[in-house]
Amino acid sequence: MYVAVKGGEAAILATHDLVAEARRGDPAVPEILVAQIREQQALACARVMNEGSLYDQDLAALALKQSQGDVIEAAFLMRAYRTTLPRFGSSEPLDTAAMAIRRRVSATYKDLPGGQVLGPTYDYTHRLFDFALMDEGSEAAPRKAPAPLDATMPRVPDILGAEGLMEAEEPPEGDPRPFDLTRDPVSFPADRDVRLQSMARGDEGFLLGLGYSVQRGFGGTHPFVGEVRVGEVAVEFVPEELGFAVDLGDITLTECQMVNQFQGSKEVPPQFTRGYGLVFGHSERKAMSMSLVDRALKARDFGEATNYPAQQDEFVLYHADNVEAAGFVEHLKLPHYVDFQGELELIRRIRKEREERLAQEQNAMPEAAE
Repeated sequence: MYVAVKGGEAAILATHDLVAEARRGDPAVPEILVAQIREQQALACARVMNEGSLYDQDLAALALKQSQGDVIEAAFLMRAYRTTLPRFGSSEPLDTAAMAIRRRVSATYKDLPGGQVLGPTYDYTHRLFDFALMDEGSEAAPRKAPAPLDATMPRVPDILGAEGLMEAEEPPEGDPRPFDLTRDPVSFPADRDVRLQSMARGDEGFLLGLGYSVQRGFGGTHPFVGEVRVGEVAVEFVPEELGFAVDLGDITLTECQMVNQFQGSKEVPPQFTRGYGLVFGHSERKAMSMSLVDRALKARDFGEATNYPAQQDEFVLYHADNVEAAGFVEHLKLPHYVDFQGELELIRRIRKEREERLAQEQNAMPEAAE
């Protein structure tokens, strides 16, 4: 047994060397730098920060380099590192209405107060290869200075809310501290703060699939994009020894608010309802998917039927976590010798008993015929 353990340890250590060799690739090709990943693969870094539940662009880039671009493995690295960090407090609520806008679009108003801001987007590209990007040292054309934006850019749901046409968002009674799913176990039915936290760090592909499902009839939601905005938001913290807010710096966020139909009830007049998504970095697909599923998960709040996966909070929250899901799927690669040998012996015994029974039945048939 001791020899087997030592042999297994040596093999595992050898795989570390092989991983490092595979990660590096051809030594004749220049090694990619963490700064290059951070600056030129920003969308991938944003996904790692979201699913790793930690806003740090340098660490996200390092995680992508270390994991050879495996986003789930990179998110795992981020979460593992996050558990080692001391927690000294919580920031003040972020004011996304005061966001320094880089991109802002709405599907509900053509003449949006403050204007539409296309910003950087792949929405209007032709999905054709740009082979010029294969040329080393190619530089982008110098950009023109952007036109100044309006100082006031109200969010679309706020505009509708001013007319009483949008579901009001009120904090729970007493405005309690939000639940922290990284410290406390989740129970069901889960409150909305728990649902939003879970989805913010959930797998983008899984949420995208669920968001698509509700639009196809498995959830009864086909909303309008009230607004998607991308930009920088100030993070403030109130130290106990000072008693007033200190600006810690800006982070890039993507916010999406979906406008959904609602027929109203005896107590509530007809109005729009909302789905909400807020994520790190420039990550529109994730924010939109999150907002679609958020509205689907509010079905119970509006007395709607909950017949589909996207409307079941336990299904969504338990399965959206790709780090946990990957661990459970990939653990199947680990030794299960004892379990399998037990099942192997069981099926052999069952087959043997079956063959003996069939033989007895066949032997009894001629005697019955006589």
